[in-house]
Amino acid sequence: MIDPASLTRIGFLTLANHSMIACANALEALRMANYVAEAPLYSWHVVTLDGTMATASNGLGFTPTLALHEAGPLDLLLVCGGVDVRHAATPVIADALRRLARRGVALGALCTGSFVLADAGLLDFYRCAVHWENLSSIREEFPEIHFVEEPFVIDRDRLTCTGGIAPLDMMLELIAARGGRGLADKVSEQFIVDRAPRPPQAKASARPRPALPDPTLARAVRLMEGTIEHPLGVAGIARRLDVSPRHLERLFRRHLGTGPASYQLGLRLERARELLRLSVLPITDVGLACGFQSAAHFSTAYARRFGRPPSTERRTAAPPKANG
Repeated sequence: MIDPASLTRIGFLTLANHSMIACANALEALRMANYVAEAPLYSWHVVTLDGTMATASNGLGFTPTLALHEAGPLDLLLVCGGVDVRHAATPVIADALRRLARRGVALGALCTGSFVLADAGLLDFYRCAVHWENLSSIREEFPEIHFVEEPFVIDRDRLTCTGGIAPLDMMLELIAARGGRGLADKVSEQFIVDRAPRPPQAKASARPRPALPDPTLARAVRLMEGTIEHPLGVAGIARRLDVSPRHLERLFRRHLGTGPASYQLGLRLERARELLRLSVLPITDVGLACGFQSAAHFSTAYARRFGRPPSTERRTAAPPKANG
């Protein structure tokens, strides 16, 4: 068990197309903690394996960027992911992360960087947070990992979080562990964050959705989202909610502009598209994971909704192969 208060020398391993907002939020929290405390509580380095600056998804990058071996001793290395993280998860990076783990360095991830740790086998039997867009696909691919719908998770010597402002919340937890909640609150005030840092167990939706005005409708949608692999059907959902199918139909038509069957099919097909784009599951397995028992039915429904069959989606989403 690693004491979060002991994590003071921190590296940010930036991958190609990383999310700058996620990385900057985490890094700036450390800078502000030093400023408010008027003491060098934290030190940090932005690194890549060879010291070449990694370009973020917005076309910018961090300077200075050091080679990982030039950063000196680290207590924590955070893998900064973003777009096309699967293409950035190379065997060389995996080997470097495993070496750090063997030396007792705590490992973490921002945004989709959790995929890199998972791919290296470094999150097995840990709780893990990951950006909602990757949650479905990564759950299918790494069943040994306990993925949770939380903004961030600190589980022993692994620290993972989603994107956006969640890295700021996670770093505020580290700052509170080292300097007290008062210091973390002062950092929040400096950033004009008008809320207390969220605890690690604070729930966050896997995919942000607008609030639904009717509680029965909200329960129906949650039930559909939780049974995508084995869809209940409209009659089954109505029985679970103790309402009539006709009442369910009226609710969906009134508030969502479509019937419950159509809405449920849309959820399943959106999940299928995520899996096709972000996982390496065979197309047949993608269909099964989304409740389609027939490959032909899956292909027809997918093409009707998105204008192209699943096979074309997979070819379009596939990252380019490395030369040599």
